[in-house]
Amino acid sequence: MIVSLFKKFVPITVLCWGLSGCFLVYTRRHLPVPKAPTTVQTVTAEELVASLNKRWAALETLNASVDVSASSIETKKGEARDYTTFPAIILMRKPGLLRVFGRVPVVRTELFDMASDGKNFTFYLPRDNKAYKGLTIATKKSANPLLNMRPGFFLDALVVRGLEPNDYYAVTADTETIEDAQKKHLYSVPEYQLTIIRHNPGTHQDTPVRVITFHRDDLLPYEQDIYDANGNIETHVSYADYQDSGSGLYPTTVVIKRPLEEKQLILTVEKVTVNMKLNDDQFTVKIPDGAKVQNLE
Repeated sequence: MIVSLFKKFVPITVLCWGLSGCFLVYTRRHLPVPKAPTTVQTVTAEELVASLNKRWAALETLNASVDVSASSIETKKGEARDYTTFPAIILMRKPGLLRVFGRVPVVRTELFDMASDGKNFTFYLPRDNKAYKGLTIATKKSANPLLNMRPGFFLDALVVRGLEPNDYYAVTADTETIEDAQKKHLYSVPEYQLTIIRHNPGTHQDTPVRVITFHRDDLLPYEQDIYDANGNIETHVSYADYQDSGSGLYPTTVVIKRPLEEKQLILTVEKVTVNMKLNDDQFTVKIPDGAKVQNLE
């Protein structure tokens, strides 16, 4: 008897769900409507990759004056350390040359000097008269998180590279809703996400390399996740407030997060010049006589 009544009741309930005047009632709520961008571009996956590769191919050198804010976050202790912001000069030349001059705030004397040839790097601290040398990318993790902060990640984060010949990719579309707390507005941001992977020969497994997020109003990269060999997000980078540097658009704020080491760098770009001539000697650190040198694995 109960089963028979249930069979009769279910169709009636389903029917009433969509009919007014039935025993089901509803209330209406007003939700904030996100503001949409005035322009939303639509491109194919091939066009998006071609645009990224073109931007990367057009860049040969970079010379940037920045202010650097560094933070160290200890999640388990619930503590964060914010270090004094300092000015720096960053030089980059493809394929892998990097030089960073750090300056003491206000007095602007030398804080540190670091250079990399893409394979090896030298880091000199004048205050301690001590230099560190090692591989640009650490081959094994150290118990000291600072020793894992090699310049290789910094070079990868400064600019968004194009794809390598052995890279495969997929593109998905999504829309993110962002809240502007000051203006009390919601904004919808249509995006493309470019996922870059590499095939592992002889297996059905692929290795994630990067995920790049583009805003569809200008098709510029605004986020980049870079993965390590184990599939962990090793570096997360966000790019904001693109400005015309005179020879192209470059972000004026670059936030670099290293979640495994719980470190963060915020670069506020004061001035940037691209494709100026940079000589080999501009990527060499001179270590004074008598300085202590420590080799890192």
